[in-house]
Amino acid sequence: MAAATEIDPAPNPFIERDSNGRPWVQQRARPRRNRQSETVRRMVRENTVTPADFIYPLFIHMADTNVAIPSMPGCERHSLKSMVAEAKEAYAVGVKAFVLFPKVDDALKSNRGEEAYNPTGIVPTAVRMLKAALPDSIVFTDVALDPYSSMGHDGIVEDGKILNDETIEQLCKQALCQARAGCDFVAPSDMMDGRVGAIRDSLDAHGFKNVGILAYTAKYASAFYGPFRDALDSHPGFGDKKTYQQDPANGREALIELRLDEAEGADMVMVKPGMPYLDVIRRLKDNTDLPVAAYHVSGEYCMLKAAAERGWLDERKAVLEALTCFKRAGADVILTYYAKQAAVWLAEDHAQQ
Repeated sequence: MAAATEIDPAPNPFIERDSNGRPWVQQRARPRRNRQSETVRRMVRENTVTPADFIYPLFIHMADTNVAIPSMPGCERHSLKSMVAEAKEAYAVGVKAFVLFPKVDDALKSNRGEEAYNPTGIVPTAVRMLKAALPDSIVFTDVALDPYSSMGHDGIVEDGKILNDETIEQLCKQALCQARAGCDFVAPSDMMDGRVGAIRDSLDAHGFKNVGILAYTAKYASAFYGPFRDALDSHPGFGDKKTYQQDPANGREALIELRLDEAEGADMVMVKPGMPYLDVIRRLKDNTDLPVAAYHVSGEYCMLKAAAERGWLDERKAVLEALTCFKRAGADVILTYYAKQAAVWLAEDHAQQ
């Protein structure tokens, strides 16, 4: 039993006393009143995370068995059969949107990335399987050449440079191939100038007016992508991606990309990475009426995993806090490898309320 609070026998002369003789700071506005119980905190909460906010990235390959990704504990390259099973599990807990990332066999890679628009290739096949199994799911597909490139870059390479317009021609073919397979949104992640408009025009001209575009609007040349590139075996074959991805030091530049993507017909805009770029998410949110997405990338995921494995962080609390921070910064949609697990945790929390 807690001891009764004693009145200080030598009161501070600069602190007044109330009618009960207790210390009284004459502060009318006390923000703590709205924090004094969980019920009140829930009532006034400004941002709430739900499974409907999530897009679940799934790594896929054509092998019959799954392969663990050492730098991303808990993630693996799924066989197509396993991909469907994983998606069904996530769907059952409220995660109904997925984005597919393929590990392509080296023998199928080339500088021009022709395998990207093979109608019987891994992504079109996976899209058809996923939509057949979960017709009401939302399937996003990555549009970029790097998984298919023998050079490991997002575009065609010539004399050590990444060609812009020639790459866009290939990306349009890729987007059309994915649309024909039944995807709901294409997500160009390549950062070529003008690709959103060209893809929009190509989709519309071929009758795919209802296929949306999630544009990687502010994609930075970040050090946080390493585990993702391990998963797809898509590290650059030479140099880096700084001639087409944004400089991490720049914030205003994201607004240039935003204006272009809006004008070119993007339906959603995205910031990648997420946590180190919350300020950029807010900039986009304050300057567009389009939905804003944030990508909780592989480097952020593995940092949380590593800290949790060492007992340095409470994984559940840290992850749910991180996801809430995305919403507070202005994200409407969150791509996260924690999507399925976070949905389970949110359901458990809701059941206890």
